[in-house]
Amino acid sequence: VRVTPIRTEIIIRATRTREVLGEKGRRIRELTAVVQKRYGFPENSVELFAERVENRASCAMAQCESLRYKLLGGLAARRACYGVIRFIMENGAKGVEVIISGKLRAQRAKAMKFKDGYLISTGEPKKHYIAEAVRHVCMRQGMLGIKVKIMLAHDPEGIMGPKMPLPDNVIIHEPKEDVPVMQPNAEDQAQGGYQGDQ
Repeated sequence: VRVTPIRTEIIIRATRTREVLGEKGRRIRELTAVVQKRYGFPENSVELFAERVENRASCAMAQCESLRYKLLGGLAARRACYGVIRFIMENGAKGVEVIISGKLRAQRAKAMKFKDGYLISTGEPKKHYIAEAVRHVCMRQGMLGIKVKIMLAHDPEGIMGPKMPLPDNVIIHEPKEDVPVMQPNAEDQAQGGYQGDQ
């Protein structure tokens, strides 16, 4: 959301921008009207834009929604989670954690945790490196909660991940080329050092 003195610009990030726009931009105009009425903005002061998510594997919201639709389609929870984790890790994420909690198969509610890779959970880097999303799925037996955490990889350009390197990251440089030590001559060796009793 960008607020300027003349108008408020709202950017919708989606994996399928065509569906957000609709036929000839009809859907986005409807959404603009809804937002305007709901939040009481004056006429023509709100503008909506649709932006495509570049790397959907590193977007926690997109993966959470994907897992949600898999579960609604009747896929087993464990299989759905491992599928999502594999997809995220194959697309260059550093680590991922998926938690599903609720009534899984039996009457008793329980939580399942799936992890892969390296994942930090505290400190300043968490704000930059961790993408997190929570969604609820209404299953036949009751509600399920889904939580997806993705640790993004460091990107010096700042496009696919955070620009800021991890503070405790250790870089091991290649050793320098050693200059070979010259062997001393036989005459020099004879003169110096311990000669024994003479």
